Amino acid sequence: MIQVLQSILSRLAYDPAQPLLFNSGFFLFFFLAVMAFYPFMVKKVRVRTWYLMLVSLYFYYKTSGIFVLLLIITAGVNFGLGAAIHKSQSKASKRWLLFASLIWNLGSLGYYKYTNFIIDTINHLAGGNLPLMDIFLPVGISFFTFQTMSYTLDIYFGKLKPLRNFADFVFFVSFFPQLVAGPIVRATWFIPQILSKLEINKDQIAKALVLIFAGLIKKGVIADYISINFVDRVFDSPELFSGVENLMAVYGYGLQIYCDFSGYSDIAIGLATLMGFDLPLNFNVPYIATSITDFWRRWHISLSTWLRDYLYIPLGGNRKGKVRQYLNLMITMLLGGLWHGASWNFVLWGGLHGVALAIDKLRMTLFGRKGEVKRDWKHYLAKALGWIVTFNFVSFTWIFFRAKGFEQAGVILGRIIYSFNAPIFWQWIQGYQIVALLIGIGYLLHFLPKRIDQGWEWLLRKIPWYLQATCLAVIIWILFQAKSSDIQPFIYFQF
Repeated sequence: MIQVLQSILSRLAYDPAQPLLFNSGFFLFFFLAVMAFYPFMVKKVRVRTWYLMLVSLYFYYKTSGIFVLLLIITAGVNFGLGAAIHKSQSKASKRWLLFASLIWNLGSLGYYKYTNFIIDTINHLAGGNLPLMDIFLPVGISFFTFQTMSYTLDIYFGKLKPLRNFADFVFFVSFFPQLVAGPIVRATWFIPQILSKLEINKDQIAKALVLIFAGLIKKGVIADYISINFVDRVFDSPELFSGVENLMAVYGYGLQIYCDFSGYSDIAIGLATLMGFDLPLNFNVPYIATSITDFWRRWHISLSTWLRDYLYIPLGGNRKGKVRQYLNLMITMLLGGLWHGASWNFVLWGGLHGVALAIDKLRMTLFGRKGEVKRDWKHYLAKALGWIVTFNFVSFTWIFFRAKGFEQAGVILGRIIYSFNAPIFWQWIQGYQIVALLIGIGYLLHFLPKRIDQGWEWLLRKIPWYLQATCLAVIIWILFQAKSSDIQPFIYFQF
């Protein structure tokens, strides 16, 4: 009996080798346990908040251990500074209080995420030999840091009144479905829901199940399989593979990162919907974009709009002339690239997108149509060419996002340019039949019209709850059949 209790307690304790992931068996147990008690408190606002706050903190403890204290301290600092900003009557003191909030948020993010990056850069530039520090990167720190910053910034700009109850704010910061990999939820979006009475109906359940089904298949079947069985192999040793294989790995990675990240967002939104909360859309079929501007309206929407509203617009946006607009775009995308990771690869990736956005803005200024658009063959040809250029540009930049360094990225590009042999493409399909099939299916599903998802929602609304549960069980069974021996973490956990 004692051994059984010890085994249960060890499973409940934090294990750095087995963080709590959406696609793990323990998370299924965790979420079912949470939902078993949730119906009894969903309409009791205060009880519901405390309940979800505590289980969310436990979720983060299972993910990052003692760093749950960093989450609570960060919440405390921003809660206090937000109240002080609101009470202050002086513009100067408001600015200083906001500055203190930014120092804490960006300082803690900078310490954990960029200290060794700075040391390594100094060593390379100055030829030094400074030792790197042993720093553990708390999971999701980039996401909850931006959430807490949105709170103090919105109070400073007069868009939000501060919360009176600290538990409400901790719940906002720690809500477990989107805590570790987004979507980045604005305070103005989520806080009103905390204080509202929630209702859960059949339409919400149907929508949630479709999102969870889609997310689990994207992540557990498509992303993980093509990653383990093809993409990772090529990116780890690109010199061992042909130009065709390197090119297909690039396109494969584009699908992998989309299915991985949007799959997480789908699951997060679906889980929140099951509890009556509404999270913002984070992906809107980004690979159908016909321009790079259109792409960033569809990809990681919660980050791109955050950078737009809290960085690009405060820098001046497009209000101070075209040259300044292009500079603001570059600064925003360079910092957006750095947000993704402590590597010059990410900075270059962001810079390439910044240049492309500036060129796209210039194109719209010079050649953009005004008035009603004539939908003739020229219009559709331009759209098709725009899609081809945008998709391949985005795919090209993924090389620098995924590669371990500039040297490896150069090898991949060299193999694609100088060792490309079209007939080998058919040999690749024969050698990687399942991978090729999943890449094809993945991109095909991406381009299907939205009414397909709406049809699934309609069907799930019509069937009884026990058939809905059966559908979910079948999806979970498929995942366990398709998954590798080890649970694959979500790509954006590192950010």
